[in-house]
Parts: sequence; structure tokens; C-alpha cells
Amino acid sequence: MIYVAIMGHGVVGSGVAEVLRKNADSIARKAGEGIAIRKILDLREFPDLPYADCFTKDFEEIVNDPDIRIVVETMGGLSPSYEYVKRCLETGKSVVTSNKELVAAKGDELLALARKNNLNFLFEASVGGGIPILRPIDQCLAANEVTEIAGILNGTTNFMLTRMIEDGMSFEDALALAQQLGYAERDPSADVGGHDACRKICILASLAFGKHVYPAQVHTEGITAITSEDVRTAAAADSVIKLIGRAVMQEDGRLYATVAPTVIAKSSLLSDVNDVFNGIMVRGDAIGDVVFYGRGAGKLPTASAVVADVIDEVKHLKARKYLFWEGGYEGYVIPHGEGTVQMLVRAADTADAAAQIAAAFGEVQAVSGDGVPAGDVAFITPAMTESALDAALAASGLTVKSRLRVAQL
Repeated sequence: MIYVAIMGHGVVGSGVAEVLRKNADSIARKAGEGIAIRKILDLREFPDLPYADCFTKDFEEIVNDPDIRIVVETMGGLSPSYEYVKRCLETGKSVVTSNKELVAAKGDELLALARKNNLNFLFEASVGGGIPILRPIDQCLAANEVTEIAGILNGTTNFMLTRMIEDGMSFEDALALAQQLGYAERDPSADVGGHDACRKICILASLAFGKHVYPAQVHTEGITAITSEDVRTAAAADSVIKLIGRAVMQEDGRLYATVAPTVIAKSSLLSDVNDVFNGIMVRGDAIGDVVFYGRGAGKLPTASAVVADVIDEVKHLKARKYLFWEGGYEGYVIPHGEGTVQMLVRAADTADAAAQIAAAFGEVQAVSGDGVPAGDVAFITPAMTESALDAALAASGLTVKSRLRVAQL
């Protein structure tokens, strides 16, 4: 029998306990050994649960118990999660986590510690909830040179944008509905500000390209400035707006990484990923484009991914899995101003607008039709560095109302 501890009995942690108990027989067959919960760390008490005797408020009972071989961390946040996970790895316990903030900030350090101690540190559930994505990148697509990863990585913002696109809702109304339905937190800043998606693209890029990408290196914009006028203008360009986390390998070996509202064509594989669903596109030199799709969050989908990692660690108690990346460094991710972009620009349609656009950009792709608000002119710029585009807009004399990245996904 292999004993595990769960740190945190919230939505995900309770789901892990439920799956481990409910599917104990089938999990044992797949793991090759029985798996039982020894301890659950939580400051709250759950006296009515059938496993109430497993609860403890003292982390030392977990870290000092030699019978606990695997620890599941579902507390979230950086502290005390980081300190607890580090101590578990230092004392000979493999770790599974769903904590994207922890992996995005400290993944390289914790992977190195696990390797040093011949242990495993796995985190499939940290990106995409129940969608299998990290293991396929690491194993199934191992023969490919990955050139780009881009995805809709946050279900809350995707639900909101879907409502703005399909129902014509304002940002404020879409957020209120998301909160009413339980998709958005009372404080939605991590979602609508793009920070949740940033952590996830950091993890994906670190794994795909082999060097740690830290959240502070990724230019991050949320959806708070998106208006119904932007949505209608994108539709006039036969496109939709999605919050996209994106990492593209450059020819010089550095990385371009952003999170931002992005205009993508309706023909894109990601354009039909709607509501609370996530979609992640991996572009490889041998396989082309592959898209992973499914619910990116939720109690049981996320718990399913966590328990799959537990099973994997039981199978590899005496042999490490190869999953690993090196530490990152300053300058590995290029400043976003150096990245090549196109922008969908919406500006005031003054008497001089056409001449100003031509003088600033030369030939552009005009966007017209019923979706473009009266009194506006809309166009898609040529591809250029973002800093050059900023300078051109600033010198153009145009009254710019909005500008959104355009990507060919």
C-alpha cells in the first residue's frame, strides 16, 4: 500500500480525495499498488466526512511521517505552498500539484530538487485542468521541434468574451453573469487581468522550449478594456477576439511571449472554443498544428489530472520521470516591443484619417461593414515590431480608440 497526503481540502483537494476513494480498485490496478490517504492538511474541520480521522492542522505530521511517499499540494498560492513542497522533496517525498502559481514561479527550482533527490514533481493539472497537455508535449510530441504554443487558457474570460460576441453584452454585464454563475471570483482580477493565463503560458513554454519562463518576463494584458465596439469591429474582419497566451520561438533562440486579447480569424482552430472551455494549440515542425480542447477547470476534471499524476508517481517511485526544464535567464524572453505583430486599429474617421493611415503605414488591410461603429475607421496594419508600430501610431495624428493584436492561429 502506498500512502499519500493531501495538502488543502478545497475544491480540488476534496475532489482528489473523492476520486482516490471512489475509484480505489481501478486506480490500484492501474498503479500496480493500492493507494490510500494517510493525512489531509487543512485548518478547517470536517467531522462528518467518512475520512475525518485523516485530517491534521500540523504540516509536521506529514513531512515527518516516513510512510507517506507522495504528497498532493492543492492549497494554491506561493506561501506556504512553496515552503511545504520544498521540504517534502528534501525529505524524500514525491509531489503532485495543481498549483499553477507555484509551478510558474518556482518550477525550475523544484524540478531540480526532485532530480537531485531521485524523486518526481508532477503538475499536469496546473494547466488546462483535466485537459491532458503537459504529458503529451513531453512524451507524445517529443519528436517535434515545437515552434509555437498558443491557447485560450482561462475559462472565465473566454466565457465573458463569448457572451460579448454572441449576445452583444458589455464587459460589465458579462462579468456580472460570470460571477452569478460561479465562473468568476468575487475578485476577478487574476482572470480578467490575464495573470492566470500568464502563469499557464509560462508553464507550457518552459516545458516546450526547455528553459524556465517567469511570469514577470511575459507582457500581460487582460480583457478589461475590450468593448462591444471592438467585438463588432473584429466581426467585420471575419474574426473574433480571444484572450490568447502565446509563446513563439525566435530564430535567434530567444522567446516571444505575451498574454493579450487577440483577433483571430473565424477559420482558426481556436475560434470555436467558447464559453468556459479551453483550447491549446501546439505547432510542431513534423506534426503541424495540434489542438487540445476541453474544460479547463472544475473539481473532478482537475482532480482527475492530479490523480493521474499520483498513479504515475507510484509507478516511478524508484525511477524518475524525465519531465524537466532548466532555469531561465534575463534576456531569454525578448521585450514585447521587439516582437513582430499586426494590429487591428480602430480610430476616429476624420477628414484626414485616410491620408494619415497611408503616411504612417503605407498599404493596410481596410476593415469595413456594418460592424464598424459609425464615425470610426478600422484597419489591420502590416507586420512590424511593436515598438515601430507604437511610434507610427503616435506620429500619425490619428485619434486611436483601440488597438488589438492580430495572430494567424
